[in-house]
Amino acid sequence: MMLRPVIATLLATFGLSQSALAIEAPARFKSEYARCEKVVLEQHPGKIVKVELKRENGRPVFEFDVEGSDKTWDVECDARSGKITEVEQEVVSADSPQFKEKARISLEEAKAIALKKYPGTIVETEFEIEADGSASYEFDIARKNGKEMKVEVDATSGKIVEANRELWQSGKE
Repeated sequence: MMLRPVIATLLATFGLSQSALAIEAPARFKSEYARCEKVVLEQHPGKIVKVELKRENGRPVFEFDVEGSDKTWDVECDARSGKITEVEQEVVSADSPQFKEKARISLEEAKAIALKKYPGTIVETEFEIEADGSASYEFDIARKNGKEMKVEVDATSGKIVEANRELWQSGKE
């Protein structure tokens, strides 16, 4: 069929490959990204839909959102060592049964806690079940200085349990 060569020609004409829709890591971290991607998909097979690069305790860390066959995972990989450092299950909302049974503070209360410490605009919210079964809200906050923070608030206690500067993101919000 003639369609395949036509598509290949069009992609080549515009400088694209057939994997052009794949997530591209920042040039400085291409090899680290490739190593982490391999490790993450070996442990959590599925489709990578988003990747973030953040600075955590002074180290670059990739956070992969992987849609598996029945669950979505947030998997963190240390860019320097290539080792997985954290795995969380992402749920759709605060009304998800696993999340709801642990949550003692509302989404609005969690937002207020995060914004009090890191003023700005919340541009993304995720609902996560931690490895120990606890629930947390995770917010991406655009700051007035142009930088973005990733802030995690424990859904039971309301404490900020993690706050890191996000350096780069690719994929769906």
